[in-house]
Amino acid sequence: MDIKYTLKPASERRTEPFRPEGNVGFGNLRTDHMFLMDYRDGQWQDPRIVPYGPFEMAPGAMSLHYGQSIFEGAKAFMHEDGEIYTFRLNKNAERMNRSAEIVCIPNLPEQMQLAAINALIDVDRLWFPMQEGACLYIRPFIFATEDRLSVSPSNQYTFCVILSPSGAYYSAGVNQAIRLLISKQFHRAVSGGTGASKAAGNYAASLRAGKAAAAYGAAQVLYLDAGNRQIEEVGAMNHFHILKDGTVIIPSFTDTILKSITSQSMLELGDLLGCEVRQETVMLDKFIADIEAGEIIEAGGFGTAAVVSPVGSYIFEDGRVVTVGNGEVGEHTLRLYRLYTDMQKGLVAAPPGWVQKVERRQG
Repeated sequence: MDIKYTLKPASERRTEPFRPEGNVGFGNLRTDHMFLMDYRDGQWQDPRIVPYGPFEMAPGAMSLHYGQSIFEGAKAFMHEDGEIYTFRLNKNAERMNRSAEIVCIPNLPEQMQLAAINALIDVDRLWFPMQEGACLYIRPFIFATEDRLSVSPSNQYTFCVILSPSGAYYSAGVNQAIRLLISKQFHRAVSGGTGASKAAGNYAASLRAGKAAAAYGAAQVLYLDAGNRQIEEVGAMNHFHILKDGTVIIPSFTDTILKSITSQSMLELGDLLGCEVRQETVMLDKFIADIEAGEIIEAGGFGTAAVVSPVGSYIFEDGRVVTVGNGEVGEHTLRLYRLYTDMQKGLVAAPPGWVQKVERRQG
């Protein structure tokens, strides 16, 4: 892929490593440039890196009206050698195409996605925040741009990649467990819909549920299936729980659950984690009974941004509270978090192919 570079003048772009004085927060900042590529006449074309800035888009662009938009979230890390490495980026590219298939967006070859992201990181590598727990958060997305108001798939799209220099998701570390609302009123997805895609509309639909959770003092909703019998997802994360023998249980993936890259990685790591990790259908009634009986000792969510979000308690809509273990972050959860993040940072060897160096191509 022949990428055209139209970069900011040296006087307007970062020329020294980014050394923030305090935690920069997560997802707040942007780098100097973005990657763009368009789909027209049945093919992806005009790959380019340009200064970060507003899009020019028609008011009738179909993504604005019918929500034909998907995105991904990944991270890159600086290792002790001073180089930047991506983590399992191929899995994000693979999932992007799965999302595209579900919402009728053309396939974007994985190698094109990887080349685009690596080129942009290389250009803006000086934006990596030099502080403990930091990363470059990577946000690739595709949206429909055709100016047409009939309800059908667009014939034109834009693929964009932006970067966000980010600090640790938990500024004080993973030391506080959250509460989840178990809701029988709100549902994230139903079978046959878009639940297995990272579609923008899925996140818009979750906002009302998130506000309801806050009213109960909960951080997010633990979503159930449409019949209110099975556990599915936690907000924008996959759910997990840990049995008293250390076994990690993740709900079986269905077409109503987005496959978290973190969950998939935990399943693939297996013996390296020092415990069994498996998937099964998790029935709500048994889940609650097992917590109360002490069979389940820890729980949480797996996702890209936080990696692991420990859950200390669940609250029902009638106000009933169920506490997991002692309500605090458990030793097994901490071990999973530390091993996984150490792999991302290059402190512990990851399986072959999981970590890829961003080559230096720009002067």
